[in-house]
Amino acid sequence: MKVILRQNYEGLGVIGDVVTVKDGYARNYLVPRKIAYRATAGSLKALEEEKKQHQRKEVKSVKEAETLSAKLGSVSLTITMKVGEDEKLFGSVTSQMIADALATQNFTVDKRDITLEEPIKALGIFEVPVKVHSKVTAKVKVWVVRE
Repeated sequence: MKVILRQNYEGLGVIGDVVTVKDGYARNYLVPRKIAYRATAGSLKALEEEKKQHQRKEVKSVKEAETLSAKLGSVSLTITMKVGEDEKLFGSVTSQMIADALATQNFTVDKRDITLEEPIKALGIFEVPVKVHSKVTAKVKVWVVRE
């Protein structure tokens, strides 16, 4: 059965793609979950309208993400940690700690959106990337100081 995808779906394609799938998969999974339409002339017209709406929403969400990114770029967080010999931390600064510090400044960021290559294990100033949108990433300054 040929179907037209209404949304991006990993393994099948992106919005607007006409793909051929097994009848049961289309009838029992894709169509009821509104992931795809049956490929007919009427559904092609409906899909074009959905594409336009999706593009408008995407542009709006990217603009909102850019404004949030600008606000996050001006944020500076201070995290106090216990320090041992040679200025080494007891433990490390994790993405959860950074998310909690952002929450105290009224920014709701999921810890999974904070991309640390590895936990911070030293004192100093670090630029931490925060994924605000799939296309927008902000940098937050994190100061790690001794307690």
